[in-house]
Amino acid sequence: MNERTCKLLPGLLMIPLFVVIIPGGVVYAIITAVNQHNFWPWGLAAILLVLSWCLGMAGFVIVNPNEARVVQLFGRYVGTLKDQGLYYGNPFYRAQRVSMRVQTFETGQTKTPERKDAQGNVTTSGHTARRPSKVNDKDGTPIEIAAIVVWRIVNTAEAVFVVNDAEEFVHMQSEAALRGLASQYSYDAEEGQYALRGHIDEVCSRLKSEVQERVRQAGVVIEEARISHLAYSPEIASAMLQRQQAGAVIAARAKIVEGAVGMVEHALEMLSAKKIVDFDGDRKAAMVSNLLIVLCGHSVPQPIMNTGTIYQ
Repeated sequence: MNERTCKLLPGLLMIPLFVVIIPGGVVYAIITAVNQHNFWPWGLAAILLVLSWCLGMAGFVIVNPNEARVVQLFGRYVGTLKDQGLYYGNPFYRAQRVSMRVQTFETGQTKTPERKDAQGNVTTSGHTARRPSKVNDKDGTPIEIAAIVVWRIVNTAEAVFVVNDAEEFVHMQSEAALRGLASQYSYDAEEGQYALRGHIDEVCSRLKSEVQERVRQAGVVIEEARISHLAYSPEIASAMLQRQQAGAVIAARAKIVEGAVGMVEHALEMLSAKKIVDFDGDRKAAMVSNLLIVLCGHSVPQPIMNTGTIYQ
């Protein structure tokens, strides 16, 4: 639905009419009716002026900054006011307020409204509960995920007439897009593949595009969409933590062994080059074994003093 601009009269031009002219006419008609003792023409004129004043006051429309007014006349779309200021139009116009401000929310949040008793006392205070969405990733692993979405309305006609509630529509579509996106990526992936944990920028860019495509018909533009929470589900969190720890230990030990092999190789080359000790095959194997044990062991090795020869 195309948005069009509504043109109304400046409200400041109509203020003298409703502040000075019509009230003055009412006072004049009442005074004249009393002085002439003739209520019928002047009294009727005063009543009509009062009714006109009450009805005409409904024609004033105020547009605040970062706000728009969608104007309708008996169910027909007239146009939209976006420029801030005071306007005056048909008293039968219905001007619906639409916020043009940038709004943000986090998926998975539920708001509990505040409740009051008959005396106006607060019985239940309002609060916001945060519950990330629980979905399965590409590998079927259950995870918890949530995202922060920043959005604003750019087409007021579509936001009012195409969807029932633009804010609720954006919330629901963002939740659906996040769930669908999470099922297309793995939490952790191998080298060369996109993953939720290791490629946040790529995933967020894709999320923004997915949400924008879903809410386009509501006249909404998505400014930003970012992952705010990402974790394994509680039922597998401990097992996945052990898996990550095991992977870290393996990677660390592999690095240690790689460095130890290089050090042993360098030591043997230096000993042979300087002709300090001549090793046969068995003694060289024993030397390598001892050096690897010293370099790769967890604890500090205890030296043993050999009082005999090298072959004893």
